[in-house]
Amino acid sequence: MSGATMTEASAAYDGYQADFERLQGGADAAGVPAAVISLRQDAMAHFSRLGFPTTRLEDWRFTNVAPIASRAYALGNPAEIDGAQAGRLLVPDLPGPRLVFVNGRFAPSLSSVGAVPAGVEVRSLGDTLAAGLEGVAPHLVSLAGVPEQPFSALNTAFLQDGALIKVAEGVVLDAPVQVLFVSTAQGEAVVTHPRVLVIAEANSQFGVIESYAGLRDAEYFTNAVTEIDAGAGSVVTHAKVLRESLQAYHVASLQARLDRSAVVTSTSVTLGGALVRNDVGAVLNGEGAECTLNGLYVAGRNQLIDNHTTIDHASPHCDSHELYKGILDGDGRAVFNGKIIVRLDAQKTDAKQSNKALLLSERAQVNTKPQLEILADDVKCTHGATVGQLDNDALFYLRARGLGLEHARRMLIDAFATDVLDRLGYAPLRTQLDRALLERLPAAADEVPA
Repeated sequence: MSGATMTEASAAYDGYQADFERLQGGADAAGVPAAVISLRQDAMAHFSRLGFPTTRLEDWRFTNVAPIASRAYALGNPAEIDGAQAGRLLVPDLPGPRLVFVNGRFAPSLSSVGAVPAGVEVRSLGDTLAAGLEGVAPHLVSLAGVPEQPFSALNTAFLQDGALIKVAEGVVLDAPVQVLFVSTAQGEAVVTHPRVLVIAEANSQFGVIESYAGLRDAEYFTNAVTEIDAGAGSVVTHAKVLRESLQAYHVASLQARLDRSAVVTSTSVTLGGALVRNDVGAVLNGEGAECTLNGLYVAGRNQLIDNHTTIDHASPHCDSHELYKGILDGDGRAVFNGKIIVRLDAQKTDAKQSNKALLLSERAQVNTKPQLEILADDVKCTHGATVGQLDNDALFYLRARGLGLEHARRMLIDAFATDVLDRLGYAPLRTQLDRALLERLPAAADEVPA
């Protein structure tokens, strides 16, 4: 991908600025609280100072966002989809609450909160923002306001709607909350800025399934931010599923803060998108906190999937575990950058990181970079990265027992992916993604060298 010219980047910025001014000063702004207007204004000013990242920055060295920076994406217009379309994208056989957004706007007719227990709040973030920031101020932006992330600033500048999930102290929610963002783009280059805010009060337990999908194979841009604030002793299980159009661009930031003895597990599965950048960060802010990050991605054609993770051990006796796996075919490219920080007082840290990539063609590429910043001395920190092809001995073994070449390859690819899929925690989601992976990989298997 070639870099964006100064003129192209300027035109894209001018487009965002014009949309921003319409958002702030249009008819819909009349009822927006001053605190929200001010928050957006500060975020837009911050984005203007940062600009779009370039490959001159170390964190963006292998990911050129010129396709995003060189085009003026317009805000997506409100649209409707029918229940059957939404139903195909939601995970079946899960009775929990669900929030559905179409082109970034909350769709009440497709959503269902149901009879949630007392102390559980599942609602449109837009409804909360209409009353101001008082209910969410300690959590919103304080997590995602990472200084060097211009896309997060852009998301906040266009903050209008999103999902709010808040579970009170000691409450256990048996079924996960589903949050689905659907794009209906067709022909027009549009952008949405989804926002998910998850607040887990002390000793609460629940799960969230966050999904993104495009109805058509069209170009569009999703710029998403998710924040998870995990109180002391809480347990949050989070899954993120990307089934975007293969022409779409998806940039996302997920930031988590863990208090004492909190446990957060986040598993991402990326099966779509022309260019995907996932920035995942967690701060282990209280003693005994535990964070697990898992990821599975498939990159083919000219796709680029970039996963950047940062786990900050800011307190003693904390554990972190990372397992990322990639399946690459055709001209697919991937980047994994995993950073572990251990602060001076974070003694007895136990941090493990593993990144594995399976190349199904000679043209596929992966760049991997583990980083350790260790200031404490009584710690256990390990990392490993492997890149390889299918095991020919295993293929021979399976074929010798009567399996065809395609079937044998399929079994080995499935076995490679199973490690991550097994960690999703919800059987219906696992079944749905097994089918999606099967649909995604047939062409890939044909490219494996015999």
